[in-house]
Amino acid sequence: MTPAELSSALLSVLDAAVASGDLDVPADRLPASVTIERPRSAEHGDYATNVALQLAKSAGRPPREVASVLATRIQALPGIAAVDVAGPGFLNITLEAAAQGELARTIVGEGEAYGRGATMSGVRVNVEFISANPNGPLHLGHTRWAAVGDSIARVLEAAGADVAREFYINDRGVQMDRFGESLREAANGRPAPEDGYHGGYITDLAAAIVADHPEYLDLPAGEQLVVFREAGYVLQLKQQQDVLTLFRTEFDVWYSERSLYESGAVERGLVTLREQGHSYELDGALWLRTTDFDDDKDRVLIKSDGETTYFASDSAYYLDKRVRGFDINIYLLGADHHGYVNRLRAIAACAGDDPNVSIEVLIGQLVKMYRGGQEVRLSKRKGDIVTLEDLVDEVGVDAARYTLCRYPVDTPLSLDLDLLVKQTNDNPVYYVQYAHARISSLLRNAAELGLDVNLEDFDAGLLVHAREGDLLGSLGQFPRVVTGAAELREPHRVARYLEELASAYHKFYDSCRVLPRGDEEASPTHSARLVLCAATRQVLANGLALLGVTAPERM
Repeated sequence: MTPAELSSALLSVLDAAVASGDLDVPADRLPASVTIERPRSAEHGDYATNVALQLAKSAGRPPREVASVLATRIQALPGIAAVDVAGPGFLNITLEAAAQGELARTIVGEGEAYGRGATMSGVRVNVEFISANPNGPLHLGHTRWAAVGDSIARVLEAAGADVAREFYINDRGVQMDRFGESLREAANGRPAPEDGYHGGYITDLAAAIVADHPEYLDLPAGEQLVVFREAGYVLQLKQQQDVLTLFRTEFDVWYSERSLYESGAVERGLVTLREQGHSYELDGALWLRTTDFDDDKDRVLIKSDGETTYFASDSAYYLDKRVRGFDINIYLLGADHHGYVNRLRAIAACAGDDPNVSIEVLIGQLVKMYRGGQEVRLSKRKGDIVTLEDLVDEVGVDAARYTLCRYPVDTPLSLDLDLLVKQTNDNPVYYVQYAHARISSLLRNAAELGLDVNLEDFDAGLLVHAREGDLLGSLGQFPRVVTGAAELREPHRVARYLEELASAYHKFYDSCRVLPRGDEEASPTHSARLVLCAATRQVLANGLALLGVTAPERM
């Protein structure tokens, strides 16, 4: 019996208790689902629920009385060994060994589908992340969003949402002209302007452009700026796209800021904001009254000289997402973008949307990298850059992605390069991947002995060892972890769960002999444990896939 099956069974118990008059609870006060938790202590059973405490007020009875009514009915369910009322009204439920062990069969049967659900079915979500200027390599801060943003999209999809990964290309504005000017100067053998870009990549880009188009050097200075800017834009964007593919981060949409203006989206957005009645003119400029919605000041959309602002682009971009049919729009922004939270929410409110529903802004904190106890510094302006490629070269894609996803994004992160390349249990990604590889090796050894994962002859009732119960309990939590990670936009919950699962497996393996020794005959218990191992390997692989990390069969 899976936690989901138990939750469904408890809902039926509630309905039956109300229908029979044992509980007097209005139908609209009954929960849509019953939360099932794994008790901290094995002495308290396999699962626990606080549903009696939730219903007590509506039933007009003490929680323990409600729990007692439910306990009698739960005890009669197939597969239930015992039900105890604990504390103020918790229900502790112990499953029969066979009922709990059936989870292993379910996991092996469902395969990659195990853990996936439908709680967000029908919801269209736009996840916009990285959104770097196309004027330089992706640095360490971008790398964190590349891993986390993609993993957020993956857990949302696992929860049933229709997700689009989107990269907003900031290809308009003064920073692009500075980029073009820096390339022009490098191509002509001159230093970049003080406010330009000084990295070695500028010299490399300029040389590549001149190699393809030597005639650019014969153009007047103003025309050179334009052609070098545009050629550099194409090359740098392609470099960003290639390195993200290497990092297993693929985007469904590459959205150009320029296209907002070329398509008329900016003008359409301004019309929408005017129609909603939150824009006004003052001193020859067009403003949006965002202070009505908790912004610290009103924002200019069109300056008095007729030039549109970045805020006009931001507004049009949000409205365009809504036109494209996205119900939820998630923005992943860097640590220096705290000021954007209220203004983006204000845009949604000014457009007539509920900002608590249609828009979410996640702020990621800084990443620092250490080697030998010394910080590896970065500065994009000066060209002393730690890039995404640098990190991958140092530790590999798996270690980089796993570690960047392992922590909440609103906390600063320090990466210990020395630790991330160690093949020891101190390295979390190695610890989890090793558990998968260890099981894969075991299954290969089993095959050599003529044993396979046989669901037809699987006897779930043989999985009675305490460590087997602990492992099954951990496996049963995976769907809940995935749902929580999706609802909270916190893929680090998956990483931490995988480490707990790996620990539970290693403890099981140390206590329970899976394969027969020497001339020992293979028994049904060996076969049952083999299915349990296969189920564990499947969940480890499914969880790692949600983080964009491989599940190796050999290490």
